[in-house]
Amino acid sequence: MGQLSVDLCGIRLDNPVIPASGTFGFGYEFADVYDINCLGTFSFKGTTKEPRLGNPTPRIAECPAGLINSVGLQNPGVDRVISEELPKLRKVFRKPVMANISGFSLEEYAFVAERLDGEDCVGWIEVNISCPNVHGGGMSFGTDPKSAGQVVSAVKAVTKKPVIVKLSPNVTDVTEIAKACEEKGADGISLINTLLGMRIDLKTRRPVVANLMGGYSGPGIFPVALRMVFQTAKAVKIPVVGMGGVSSAEDVVEMMLAGATAVEVGSANLVDPAASKKIIDSLPETMQKYGITNLSDIIGGAL
Repeated sequence: MGQLSVDLCGIRLDNPVIPASGTFGFGYEFADVYDINCLGTFSFKGTTKEPRLGNPTPRIAECPAGLINSVGLQNPGVDRVISEELPKLRKVFRKPVMANISGFSLEEYAFVAERLDGEDCVGWIEVNISCPNVHGGGMSFGTDPKSAGQVVSAVKAVTKKPVIVKLSPNVTDVTEIAKACEEKGADGISLINTLLGMRIDLKTRRPVVANLMGGYSGPGIFPVALRMVFQTAKAVKIPVVGMGGVSSAEDVVEMMLAGATAVEVGSANLVDPAASKKIIDSLPETMQKYGITNLSDIIGGAL
């Protein structure tokens, strides 16, 4: 059997498959479907300083080869995540988890990161500067290299855990943002978040989503994501976590050849709650098919 393990920012993963934030809750919700300890890790639901109800409904629209969502970072706030959600997770998951955080100011990013820095079950902090579904925060920090770097500096000042910055595809040159984050001390880069899209109801002649636009995800964005992972892996020396339309073991291998050390699975979890497990289960056969004995050896193989 091939070797599936990889090293992500100094922490060993049994395999490179990571359910993406916003598609896997706080993990324990999936524990009745399968033993989630088979995962490399997972990125839990995006967490902010204060509780958020999210955007008005409707906030989901179906698309060919994917969906549009405008959930808007609905979460109970960092204090309740620590007091209520993480204790439930610890009962079913014995590995370090990736904490996804967001904010509407540098102070908020730092506050949430500092609170989660004290949690022993948190292995990495994934800093979301790329959410297209909120106003005044999220993606507004991720479209300018200087602003992105400021967020990284603020977070790095309050945590000793590896900081992975999640970038937006809705920019002219994602590598400039990635390099700015690396220069300010980011330990890794994850990409891509969703592409900004919309649907219009032909009967009402109005946008389907109440927020007008939302994040397009699913298999349709995979080629775009792969291209940006490839470009970013060439531009920086820190690890890259690839995501965007991943739905098979072949997609994982392709992402890793493009330069990804680990690979997040997003919308596929919403279609099939067991999607990530199925991808992991099929990795050994896929590796054998393509003559791969150690997944770590193929990282950046196409660069």
